[in-house]
Amino acid sequence: MTAPQHIAVVDDEEQIRAAVGEYLQLHGFRVSLADGGESLRKVMAGSDPIDLVILDLNMPGEDGLTIARHLREHSSVGIVILTAAGQTVDRVVGLEIGADDYMTKPFDLRELLARVKSVLRRVTAAPTPAPAAEPDKPGGTAVRFGRLTLDTESHALIGEDGKEVPLTSMEYDLLRAFANAPNRVLDRDQLLDMAHNRNTDPFDRSIDVRIARIRRKIEKDPSKPQVIKTIRGAGYIFLPDAEG
Repeated sequence: MTAPQHIAVVDDEEQIRAAVGEYLQLHGFRVSLADGGESLRKVMAGSDPIDLVILDLNMPGEDGLTIARHLREHSSVGIVILTAAGQTVDRVVGLEIGADDYMTKPFDLRELLARVKSVLRRVTAAPTPAPAAEPDKPGGTAVRFGRLTLDTESHALIGEDGKEVPLTSMEYDLLRAFANAPNRVLDRDQLLDMAHNRNTDPFDRSIDVRIARIRRKIEKDPSKPQVIKTIRGAGYIFLPDAEG
């Protein structure tokens, strides 16, 4: 029998982390509570691996953005950030750092649960078997994105030096969506459908932020993208023959 997934709830407000923790436990998750970065690191250093972190951005001392950056640099754990209403800049920066999703306070616990489950599905998804294909053929097991290669069997983005380039789960899903539709203009709504992430509003800037992050990894000059281009008023297009 598979053990329940383990979630860390990080918030300096005791009532919030207790309420979120209790709700998640009622829905079958194992939960660890932390009031900041130091206590989270103790949880992460334990023998029970963390699958996802729910992280408040606005905490005294070590803020959530610093914690999120450290998490993304040292692990592939799922990250759902919590922001106060109207703090768009913090939310966008959090997504740029590599968070998988966000919630605005105050939030509905049922919606938070839905987003947690969605992120966990992407983070823990088993590699999808694919038929043998030519290495550079879009839709095959390996797809070229400029100078890098997306391996759809291992869910990895590989650099020219053979080393893996870190990806969040949503970044991988977007690259896979582009790989499955080369030379085709895709709007935000289509990308969200193909990336199986319908919890996000297609007019929200988060998808643009994630594509900007992807471009910094695959494009030679992210300010003048050649591999994933913007089609003004229409969406984005992946050009597999372009040199990144």
